[in-house]
Amino acid sequence: MTEDIEKYEARHPDTKEVAVSPGPNAVNSPAAVMIMALNKGVDIERLEKLLQIQQAWETNEARKAYYEAVAAFKENPPEILKDKENSQFSKGDKKAMYASLGSLVKAVNPALGKYGLSASWNIEQAEKLVKVSCKLSHRLGHSESVTMEAPPDISGGAAKNPIQQIKSTITYLRSLTFEAVTGLAATDEANLDDDGNSASGVEYINEKQLSSIVDMINSKNIDETPFLKYMKVESAEQIQAKDFEKAMAALKKAKGREKSPEREPGSDDK
Repeated sequence: MTEDIEKYEARHPDTKEVAVSPGPNAVNSPAAVMIMALNKGVDIERLEKLLQIQQAWETNEARKAYYEAVAAFKENPPEILKDKENSQFSKGDKKAMYASLGSLVKAVNPALGKYGLSASWNIEQAEKLVKVSCKLSHRLGHSESVTMEAPPDISGGAAKNPIQQIKSTITYLRSLTFEAVTGLAATDEANLDDDGNSASGVEYINEKQLSSIVDMINSKNIDETPFLKYMKVESAEQIQAKDFEKAMAALKKAKGREKSPEREPGSDDK
């Protein structure tokens, strides 16, 4: 910014200086820019342009600082362990585990703070969908966000009342968006060898693909039993990676179960 003013002075040698000092600790502040401009006799119109340049510079510096902080954070990311069982997809001795929101926040927030980063959520509820956005912000002001939406969680039938259905979806989306915006993924605590995939030569769908399938099932209210039978598996997480596209295509074609308007929210589908 000093260079901009010096260039202006070179083009306007007749400008008059005013004895005003910006102070030693405010070189890049808007106030300092205005004082420096007044010292050089810059008019208001040119001053506004200088301030725009200053703001653009600060925005760019904040963006660079954000990416540098994220890169430093990912050099040594915290380990997130799956600490909760998803009974909906657990079969026999094979337990489907996931990382709870509390586990995510407890493990990640201190690490983010070391690099001037912090995460926050914004929640919106429409008539049929719940939308959650997770924003990752740097202390200099730049931020980026990830947004996801889903219908209220009706799994478990009448076990959840309407408010619990909404809360369940919010919790689920907060976890998903938090993982997405930080670029992290949870690891199985009890079995760190990728469920034996490497040894058996079989690769199963990952967490993101599993989430896509679950979201499709919930959003269309699809009966899982015929779908799982068609895929020849006992649970969605047992679908092989090579069959992911086949599973999604089947779900897109499937017709969901119709809900009777007379039934109370949260009642079992018949």
